Amino acid sequence: MKNLRLKAARAAKDLSQEELARRVGVSRQTILAIEKGEYNPTLRLCLDICRVLDKTLDELFWE
Repeated sequence: MKNLRLKAARAAKDLSQEELARRVGVSRQTILAIEKGEYNPTLRLCLDICRVLDKTLDELFWE
């Protein structure tokens, strides 16, 4: 399932996939795969993404 909440939160912060990836220490392709629903990130990566985007796990990853 696509993660449109992550994509929207990233866009709201005016961050490219590349910039978000750099801030959390992964490749742009990893962020793309998460947004497309093709990769299930680790809890650590989820937390790092939430920190950068000022969101909670519930807001970005849990249904």
